[in-house]
Amino acid sequence: MLLKPAFTVKMLSLSLSLAIAGGFSGAVSAQQNINFQPKSVAGGLLQLAKETGVQIYVAKDILAKTKQAASVINAASPVLALEQLLADSELQAHWLDKNQLVIKHKGDTTPVASLVNPENNILATGQFERISVYGRHNQLILDSGTATKSDMSLLETPAAIVVVDKLLLDEQAISTLQESIRNISGVTQAGNNYGIGDNLVIRGLGANYTFDGMYAGASLGNSYNPTRSLTNIESVEVLKGPATGLYGMGAAGGVINMIEKKPKDKESYQIETSLGQWDSHALMFDATAPITDKTAYRLVTNYESSDGYRGLSSERSEVYATLRHYLNENNEFIFSSAYIDDEIQVDSVGHPVRVFNPETTNASSDTIGWQDLANDTDADGDGIFGIALTPEQRQQLADSLVSTDGLEPYDLGEQGLISPLSKPNEGKELRFKLQHKMEINDDLSLHQQLLYRDYSSDFARQTGAYNYVYWNRNGEINADPRAPLVIDDVLYPYAARRQEYRRTKSNEKTWQYFADLTHTWSLGAIDGEQLLTVNYENRDMTLKSWSIYDADGTSSENALPYILDIRNPNWGTGSFEDYDPVLKSNYDKSVSAWGISLQEVLYFDDMLTGRFGVAYSGTEQSYQHKGTARTPEKSQEADTDDAGATYNLGLNYRLNDQVATFVNYSKGRMTYSILGSVTGEDDRPDSESTSFDLGIRFTAFDEDLLASLVWFQTKRTNLRYNNEQYDDNPESDSFNISVPQYFYDNNDTTSGVEFDLNLALNELWSMNFNATYQDAYSIIKHERTEQTKGVPKRYASLWTSYNHQFPVLSEPVKFSLGVTYEDERSISTGWSGLPHSVVPSYVLWDAAMSYQLEKWNIQLNLRNLADTTYYNKALFNGGLPGDSRNVKLSVSYNFD
Repeated sequence: MLLKPAFTVKMLSLSLSLAIAGGFSGAVSAQQNINFQPKSVAGGLLQLAKETGVQIYVAKDILAKTKQAASVINAASPVLALEQLLADSELQAHWLDKNQLVIKHKGDTTPVASLVNPENNILATGQFERISVYGRHNQLILDSGTATKSDMSLLETPAAIVVVDKLLLDEQAISTLQESIRNISGVTQAGNNYGIGDNLVIRGLGANYTFDGMYAGASLGNSYNPTRSLTNIESVEVLKGPATGLYGMGAAGGVINMIEKKPKDKESYQIETSLGQWDSHALMFDATAPITDKTAYRLVTNYESSDGYRGLSSERSEVYATLRHYLNENNEFIFSSAYIDDEIQVDSVGHPVRVFNPETTNASSDTIGWQDLANDTDADGDGIFGIALTPEQRQQLADSLVSTDGLEPYDLGEQGLISPLSKPNEGKELRFKLQHKMEINDDLSLHQQLLYRDYSSDFARQTGAYNYVYWNRNGEINADPRAPLVIDDVLYPYAARRQEYRRTKSNEKTWQYFADLTHTWSLGAIDGEQLLTVNYENRDMTLKSWSIYDADGTSSENALPYILDIRNPNWGTGSFEDYDPVLKSNYDKSVSAWGISLQEVLYFDDMLTGRFGVAYSGTEQSYQHKGTARTPEKSQEADTDDAGATYNLGLNYRLNDQVATFVNYSKGRMTYSILGSVTGEDDRPDSESTSFDLGIRFTAFDEDLLASLVWFQTKRTNLRYNNEQYDDNPESDSFNISVPQYFYDNNDTTSGVEFDLNLALNELWSMNFNATYQDAYSIIKHERTEQTKGVPKRYASLWTSYNHQFPVLSEPVKFSLGVTYEDERSISTGWSGLPHSVVPSYVLWDAAMSYQLEKWNIQLNLRNLADTTYYNKALFNGGLPGDSRNVKLSVSYNFD
């Protein structure tokens, strides 16, 4: 979904009263003409602060729960305006001097001095109006400035942005980033997936992951991919398209930015436990409180474990600790740390597609006979023959075929091809982050962040298991070992061969620094925000991997046994090390990136805004091969570097208070391959990316409906390939160095339309809906490919909730219903004999029911109501089955 969930937070009724100390002089009591119509208490306080210069401090949670204000304020002084604004309320104003005041509830014992900080200054943040005008359920949608590092509201922003709040994630009982993408238009699982960690794409192209704008790991092939938990996450933001200037080295598709929980000035605690299918259980504790009037902490811990559907077990322990300190009114420091230790089983095979291409026969899968499965006759005249099967064996193969073989994964039910020789992905992550926010003066602020991250991974997975039925490969029919398995004249039609298990150990250490200097200014009717950003990061990576094979891949006496029947697999005994592992990869890789960027946000008037940015960034890579079985010699370290400019141009025009249109064009860059080797002589230049967005946003029903429609085209460009006419061998008959050695016009492209709607017409009913159409393809040597592997053309998801009041209950019961549709996704690989295979489309229904009573919340989630068989990932040669019907019960208790 493009918009944050439209969930109504139960408004606490506040009776209104005001105690205002008298005796103010100067600007506070001076005769003025204050006249405006606030839509909320927060909006009125912000307007009052802007017009009078009075510094107003108030905690956000107070205003998020406050009813709308009086319709019109008409007063001769700030004191009288404040009386009207807070008439009939239980809010109390505490004047510190003639220019400062703090607003609290009457019974609130929080020290007044502890609220005097930049976070609570309504004029400095300028964000409270959006909290109560749109209600808490829409707060994060409209407060979208963090994604663009500006104070622009969503209706002023010329960029495609999605914000998903914790409220919706909790409604759906979502605990990982992968589960959350059902709410985000344009974000799907990557194709050619190996089932390791988060491997997501935005608009069919790579995604960059960040925590509060700082590096959170990447999708790096089959290694370094953590499964990111949402335990410590308040919201998920997605900025679509390249954003090199704002976030540094990143992917073409965009940025997935996870906003972490922060300390609060009010003491609060939460305990939550959950139970579910497959012996799933979890226990979470979240504590936050002030230590002094300037210092607060937050501690979040979590443990969860599950045997998992089809044996895909997981276990995770997490600890997050954050300390926030206000050195003074203008300086805030936040130190945070995280430690995550998890073990997640890997399934890289899933339900495999049987290797059978109906086009190479004269019949379809369900009508085929033994005569259609002809033996090789050496039609190509090369003297090479495939295996010869008897008529009885060919009939046995024909009898084993079903109509979807060669076209879709073979349904193994709850049976999986996860061998005891495999090893769960043991991931360990340690993060330390220091933030410093400084208000230099009223118009100038500095935000610095320093990150250290250490992530290690260790797993063993099955990378291949092919069930060959019939394949005419380059003129050879059933050429061994890409052929049905026959042992001692016995045919095994469901056998899996060419097996490989791979053990991988990797480590990535990252240092990253960002400094954002923001300057606000005014010139006549034009207001502006200037952002100067400098950044540097360094990633040091090490990787070693070993492989073991069956007899098709090794002559060792300790070869893996063939799987004789994928429906009831036989497994090798012992451990991975018993099968003569071969060292396949062993290298060190380092990537450094630096950049400087300038962003200018212009508010031309109430209707027209613009966001313009330019950046210059560079990358440096070093690579050292450290010796493998095939190449035992250790190589010299090789280096390469590249640099270039990127930019962003965007305009947003509000046709009226309810409708805004925007156009945006951006360009980014990134190293062609983070993990790829470099020689220091003829290395690929950085890949580049472009994105064009044309969109419209609109609100209705007093801003309880928020929606957007965006047309986009995003590309990954500057992809190199060889010029076949180039030949630098002077002794060759085709010698030609007068033409370019390389071309750089290959690209990966996705164009399409995204629609997002967020609706909360009243406190009873809410709905979130997103839909995506995307045409994803590559241009290779001027030829267009078919739909990008694993990327659906169509995707849609809806989640709706209704609060029903039963007479016998003191509080309403919330009922929720969700439905997701995902189009078929290609897993075609012509080189493996599957030119037209797909994972089929599916429709998935979910439901939830929750009841909140005082400090308790009980919630029951029902997933996959119809017990649909579906595949949530398109793997390399098959589909990863999604969970069968299951139930999860969650109970939480909040106290202070």
